[in-house]
Amino acid sequence: MKTAVIYWSGTGNTEAMAKAIAEGAGADLFSVSEFDGDISAYDRVAFGCPAMGAEELEDSEFEPFFAGVEDKLNGKTVALFGSYGWGDGEWMRLWADRVKSAGAVLLNDEGLIVNETPSDDDLADCKALGEKLAK
Repeated sequence: MKTAVIYWSGTGNTEAMAKAIAEGAGADLFSVSEFDGDISAYDRVAFGCPAMGAEELEDSEFEPFFAGVEDKLNGKTVALFGSYGWGDGEWMRLWADRVKSAGAVLLNDEGLIVNETPSDDDLADCKALGEKLAK
């Protein structure tokens, strides 16, 4: 099974989470701008994006990318993750609903969210999520 971790990060917090997940999964790691767009080459994908604005996905790069691959997620195992600085995680719940509606198997039902900079414990949770994704 081929696994990818694809993320967008503005401050480095979501990037740190992505690296830990990729390490745990033994996955290919891409920032969204580096990904070639061939999502069909992967059986399992972890997507990472922090909450932006009024608890939304980053709208200039990540949202257009995700909208472009959303219809290709049917039957794939997907994990979601990201950091936030305010709110209650609404962006992640809405994103999880989109992934389920696309027919993907969502590995972590409500996504893995971290407030601000991930702690060592948060990064251990990320690595464990990667290990679970790889199974």
